[in-house]
Amino acid sequence: MISIEQYKQIVSQLLDELPEEFFRELSGGVIVSEAFAIPDYARGNDLYTLGLYKVFSGVRQILLFKGSFDRVYPQADADEAQSILRGVLRHEFRHHLEFLAGVHGSASLEAADEREKRAYLERHRTAGEKK
Repeated sequence: MISIEQYKQIVSQLLDELPEEFFRELSGGVIVSEAFAIPDYARGNDLYTLGLYKVFSGVRQILLFKGSFDRVYPQADADEAQSILRGVLRHEFRHHLEFLAGVHGSASLEAADEREKRAYLERHRTAGEKK
C-alpha cells in the first residue's frame, strides 16, 4: 500500500501533465481525502468512489479518495497507482470540462456513469432474485 505522501506526490505529478485550460473555473481545486467513499446506491462493500467531480455553491472541485483507493487496490505499487490515478483524474476532469461546455445527453460522461450505475443495480437485483 502506498503512503498518503506517495499518493499526493503522484497526484501532483499527474496534475502537472494536464494543460492549464483544464483547471479553468476549477475554483475548489483537486483535493485528496484520506477517507473512503461508498456511493449511496451501493448494495454492499463492493463499490467505492475513487474520485468525484463536485459542484456546490458555485464551487467546482475534484475529490480523490485515498481510503477508497487503498480498499480497491491494496497491493498497488507507485507505478500501478500512477496508472490508475491518471485514469481517475482524467475521468473527473472530463466531467469538469463537459460541465463547463454544457455537454449533456447520451454522449456525455454523466450519461455513461448513469448507465454503469443502472447496470450495477440490475446485476444486484438479478443476483438477489437467484438466491
